[in-house]
Amino acid sequence: MRDRLKDVYNVVQEVNVLDSQDAANLALLARPELGVTFTKLHCWRLVQFEKCVFLDADTLVLKNCDELFEREELSAAPDVSWPDCFNSGVFVFTPSVDTFTKITEFAVQNGSFDGGDQGLLNQYFGDWATADIKKHLPFVYNVTAYASYCYLPAFKQFRDKIKILHFAGKLKPWLIQFNSQTKTAATPNEYAHAQDLIQHWWTIFCDNVHQSLTDNMAGLAGALAQLRIGVQRTPEQEQYENLMRRQCWESGQIDYAGVDAFDNIWKKITQTLEAKPDKEAETGSS
Repeated sequence: MRDRLKDVYNVVQEVNVLDSQDAANLALLARPELGVTFTKLHCWRLVQFEKCVFLDADTLVLKNCDELFEREELSAAPDVSWPDCFNSGVFVFTPSVDTFTKITEFAVQNGSFDGGDQGLLNQYFGDWATADIKKHLPFVYNVTAYASYCYLPAFKQFRDKIKILHFAGKLKPWLIQFNSQTKTAATPNEYAHAQDLIQHWWTIFCDNVHQSLTDNMAGLAGALAQLRIGVQRTPEQEQYENLMRRQCWESGQIDYAGVDAFDNIWKKITQTLEAKPDKEAETGSS
């Protein structure tokens, strides 16, 4: 996997905080619940760069965002759930070992109010909401893909201006049921407003990523490598996609309008009941 990533990125730096003998590892002994948070903090150690923009793995860049490098630390967009806090899925920062050490020490002493990196960073950069409006990124740089009744009209109105889409929460494109033969994603009804954007993620995956994956890769990458894109599905392929569909179901991503429609569920229940052995008949025959 590292070799494949090196074909795409200029720098591939492995971060494994549990094995590193540094300040974060020592702090982890005192605050083990912040393990994932400390992993993100390592971005401040990229001191070979003057300015950086952090992007969560569940973001999708839709337009050029080079102008972000003109912003100062710490610049971020408001979080939709509490706009006086920033969302830590996208932020501009200045690498510094000193800053890394200070945030690590702050984490050990104060923890995180939400148990993750977003709560910690909002506590450390506590004046973000009031000190400098220039550090407030426009929402188009970190638009959450889910919608509520209060901002769905705005999502539709300004969708063409979105620069970075953030699949925050349960909505992850790679967990949505995908038909490898037709190359289409079965977007749940509650995310219909973002159907084309979810499909865009899968199109990028099919065109630019899938051919770089191999079966001997670990985890999700190895599983996705088994997809046979654009061809008739084999029994093994259908078995794999049924497994993915079950994972989608268990994570709340249910295709009510498709395979998981009520008629199909009722049909399966009926078939199961009809196939059940008649215990009374078995008892009588014995």
